[in-house]
Amino acid sequence: MRKIKDLRPIKTENGILYAINQLKLPAQVEWVELSTCEKVADAITNMVIRGAPLIGIVAAYGFAIGIRELVEKNEDIQKAKKVLQRLKNTRPTAVNLFWALERMWKKFEKYMREQIDTQEMVKLLFKEAEKIELEDYHANKSIGGYGQVLLPKKVNVLTHCNTGALATSGWGTALGVIRSAYEDGKDITVYVDETRPYLQGSRLTAWELVYEGIPHYLITDNSAGFLMKKGIIDAVIVGADRITASGDVANKIGTYSLSVLAKEHGIPFYVAAPTSTFDLSTESGDQIIIEERSEDEIKNCGGCRIAPEETKAVNYSFDITPASNITAIITEKGIISHVDREHIQKFLKYRGV
Repeated sequence: MRKIKDLRPIKTENGILYAINQLKLPAQVEWVELSTCEKVADAITNMVIRGAPLIGIVAAYGFAIGIRELVEKNEDIQKAKKVLQRLKNTRPTAVNLFWALERMWKKFEKYMREQIDTQEMVKLLFKEAEKIELEDYHANKSIGGYGQVLLPKKVNVLTHCNTGALATSGWGTALGVIRSAYEDGKDITVYVDETRPYLQGSRLTAWELVYEGIPHYLITDNSAGFLMKKGIIDAVIVGADRITASGDVANKIGTYSLSVLAKEHGIPFYVAAPTSTFDLSTESGDQIIIEERSEDEIKNCGGCRIAPEETKAVNYSFDITPASNITAIITEKGIISHVDREHIQKFLKYRGV
């Protein structure tokens, strides 16, 4: 069995949260200090940190930091609602953000009812954020364990965006499955699509794979179909930002196209995500708010203008993959091999989620 070096994208030192600035990778590993709620919110909004699970974890810490600021400034603790809303407003699509913040808010309300000293409350909120981080790491390891069983001993896997340590607390979801397969000794080669416009594949996923010594090739986004036709790709594994009650999946833009191509070529298309990514209050993908970001992200690349100033651009960050295109959903509780409302409900109920 191979041993993979562990990579963690965030850390806390003396009550201060630090995160790897993912905008600087792969050229530079820069740790940024997130000492205020506003800095946390800006880091999430501006993609300094990204990835659905990590956004939730950092937002949880951000809430604890925001409450600490209120206490240190002797401000009305009832302003906590503003702290919560500021963090909720950062990104609209990934449900992990809202899941983590609701969990923190319930703890806050509990401590308020119990009239716990505000200094002690801050400590307890930080402990809850740490718990969310640790739970995510163990969930990712379980996802990897379950998912790697689906892969043959020799396999070429296509992955999209970045779903590894940099998108989570440290192991990864879709990339965590690949890590686990490699660690178990499987002959795995990863095909990494570049993932425009932020290039999370070429900048982040490839960097992680180099860090761990996992064989891989970088490909352009629009070459996936040709590689499938040539028989090079054996499986596609992606992450998720939100999974509806019916099994539709919101994920990084381009995921839907890959699912269509995989279905056309008879290639299994797997989604790997923790159960916190399920949003059972949303029935289908049509109800999900899709974030639309600045057109400048498309018209520029690496600080260089690549399109005329006068050209208009459409920049959706996510798309919706229908349940019918998904072979299986891999979670920390096991594998959902029939992706529809009935089987998802039964699975989550049986696993106590």
